Amino acid sequence: MTFTPNRPRTVRLTIDEDAYALVADETVPEVQFSPTESLQEPTTSPQVAAATPAPAKERRSGSFHTRGSRRRYWIILSVLLALAVLFSAGLLAYGNPMEFGTDGFWLIAERRANSVFVMLLVAVAQAMSTVAFQTVTHNRIITPSIMGFEALYRAVQTTTVYLFGLGGLIAFSGIGAFGLQTAVMVGLSLALFGWLLSGKYANLQIMLLVGIIIGGGLSSVSSFMQRLLTPSEFDVLAARTFGSVNNADPSYFPLAVPIVLVAGGLLWLRSRELNTIALGREACTNLGVNHKRNVVIVLILASSLIAVSTALVGPMTFLGFLVATLAYQLADTYDHRYVFPMAILVGYVVLTGAYFVMNHVFYAQGVVSIVIELVGGSVFLFVILRKGRL
Repeated sequence: MTFTPNRPRTVRLTIDEDAYALVADETVPEVQFSPTESLQEPTTSPQVAAATPAPAKERRSGSFHTRGSRRRYWIILSVLLALAVLFSAGLLAYGNPMEFGTDGFWLIAERRANSVFVMLLVAVAQAMSTVAFQTVTHNRIITPSIMGFEALYRAVQTTTVYLFGLGGLIAFSGIGAFGLQTAVMVGLSLALFGWLLSGKYANLQIMLLVGIIIGGGLSSVSSFMQRLLTPSEFDVLAARTFGSVNNADPSYFPLAVPIVLVAGGLLWLRSRELNTIALGREACTNLGVNHKRNVVIVLILASSLIAVSTALVGPMTFLGFLVATLAYQLADTYDHRYVFPMAILVGYVVLTGAYFVMNHVFYAQGVVSIVIELVGGSVFLFVILRKGRL
C-alpha cells in the first residue's frame, strides 16, 4: 500500500471557548510506505533542514564544562610537567664546570639540588596557601601576605640587627631561628583569628583590615630602625630581607618539609569543602557545611604554609598572586582538586624558569626575586584595571 498525497493538506482546528479561537495550520510532510520495503525515514525538505537549529554544545555537570576543557587541562598540565623537568635538569647540570659523572660533578649537582628542592617547597606553600586564602575571602586580588607576615619577618630581622648588630644576625640562624620565626608568624595569625573570628559578630573583612594595619605598623617600625643602622649593617640586612632561595639552609628541611606536607595535604583533603565555601556563606550553610569552622581551619593551614615560605626564603609578595591568577586561567575550573596541582606546577615552573634564565642567560643572580615581583605586580595592576574596580 502506497500513500502519496498530491498536494499538502491544511488542517484547521478551531476551539471556541470564552470568545477565543485557536487556529493552527499544519502542513503534513510527504511520507511513503512500500509493501516490499521496511519503513523508511521521511525525507526532509531543504527549507525544514535550514530551519533546524544546530545541536547545542555539550555541557557537563562535573569539574569541567565540556570534554574539551578536561582534555585541555591535562594537555596544559603535561606541558608544565615537562617544563618543570627540563628547568630542573638545566639548573642541576647546565654550566657545571666538572665533567659529567665525576665526584666533583655530583657534589656540585647536590648543592644545586638543595636550591631546586627549596623552590619546590616554596611553590607548594605559596600556591596552595594563596588559592585557599582567596577562596575563603572571596577575593582574587589578595594574598596571605596581607596578614602582615612579611612585615613581621622584616621587623624580626631588623630588630635583631638593631639590638645585637651583625654578630647577632649571623648567630640568629639555624633551625632554632627558623622555628622561632615560623612560630611567631603562626602565633600572630592565631591571635587574629581567635580575636576577630570568634563570637557572635565575627567578621572576616575586619580581620583583614586589622592585618593590614598591623603590617603597616610593623613596616614603619622596621623603617625607623633601619635608618639608625650603619651602611654595612643595612647592606647585610637588605640581603636578608629580599626573597631568595640562597637564604634557605638545608638544616631547615627537617622542620619545613613536615609542615608543608601536613598543611598542604590537609588543604588537599578539604578541596570539596573549599568548593562549597566558594559558593558563599548561605549556600555553604544550606548544604550542611560548617562555614565558620572550615574557614578558620583553612586560614590556619594557609598561614602555616606562608609562614614557612617566608621564614625559609624571605618575602615574595606577588609570587602567590601571579601563580594563583595563572592557575585559574589555565585550569578553567573551580574544583580545587584540579586547581591545586595546576597552581603548584605553575609556581615551580615560574621559579625554576626565572632562576635558570637569569643565572645562565643574563648572569644576574641577585635580581631573580625582583623580576618575579615586577612581573607579579604588573599582572596585579592589569587584573585591577581590567576589572575596573576592586
